[in-house]
Amino acid sequence: MARRIAAGAAYGGGGIGLLGAAAVGLVLAEVQLAKRSVGGGTAPVPPRGDGLYGLAFGHTDPLYLAVLGDSTAAGQGVRRAGQTPGALLASGLAAVAERPVEVRNIALPGAMSDDLERQVTLLLADRTRTPDVCVIMIGANDVTHRVPPTQSVRHMSAAVRRLRTAGAEVVVGTCPDLGTIEPVYQPLRWMARRVSRQLAAAQTIVVVEQGGRTVSLGDLLGPEFAANPREMFGADNYHPSAEGYATAAMAVLPTLCAVLGLWPESDRPEPDRHERVLPVATAAATAAAEAGTEVTGARAPWALLKHRRRRRLPTPTASPEPAPSPSSSSEPHRA
Repeated sequence: MARRIAAGAAYGGGGIGLLGAAAVGLVLAEVQLAKRSVGGGTAPVPPRGDGLYGLAFGHTDPLYLAVLGDSTAAGQGVRRAGQTPGALLASGLAAVAERPVEVRNIALPGAMSDDLERQVTLLLADRTRTPDVCVIMIGANDVTHRVPPTQSVRHMSAAVRRLRTAGAEVVVGTCPDLGTIEPVYQPLRWMARRVSRQLAAAQTIVVVEQGGRTVSLGDLLGPEFAANPREMFGADNYHPSAEGYATAAMAVLPTLCAVLGLWPESDRPEPDRHERVLPVATAAATAAAEAGTEVTGARAPWALLKHRRRRRLPTPTASPEPAPSPSSSSEPHRA
């Protein structure tokens, strides 16, 4: 199915759906119930994590990290800039690279994949500076708003292609498994898991084809949420807490370092870690079911499935005067 979605996106198809009309009606009814159960609180406006991290390594020649996507990428649910995914990744990247990292986060809460065109345009407007690496996290809103998956991955493919053409490396945290949210009941839980994983796999296929890498977020936070719901959920009982975002950032950081040539692990498969080279569609489907799995392109049509070792994230330390964003006062906000 993921291969069909990706093919439909590439060749202009738009009619490949994931659920029938009757199922959609049931899902919509249960989504409304789930929203009332889940969204018991109000998430604060995400703090802007733009700035310079890794000050112990000086202020000159920083790596440039850009973060794009939806509320997960923006850090909705936390109150301090240092708790946002961009800040966490920047601090970890600075520690590994031993040089400062400048972050620009232009992710928008509520964004769907069609907003990536605007975000990429905004990011690349300054032709004098191209990010060294971009992290994209998006897809959950596409599922809940019933966006045709071919449209979702078409926007993703175009965004990755533009960023790669500009000279930036790209790492995508694929669509999370919406079936892990505890207040969501059957059959919505099963449907949400199926749809989320199919979209995540299709995202992986198009990202790898455009020269990017993916990390499956999947049900990464599922066990942690189940065991420690008070600690892992944010104020709105829906978005991750600071601990939840740290868990996700720990999964993405090794790939972020590897794509910049900073990680000591090689890009060769390690059989004892169940790493292997597979057809890209098979690798994508496998990764969607195994949270924290990286997929990167090998010789077409093959892809490398990696399970990189995670490291603890250092405490983020940003400059007292974050780097100004030319668009900070003009970006729209969605609920």
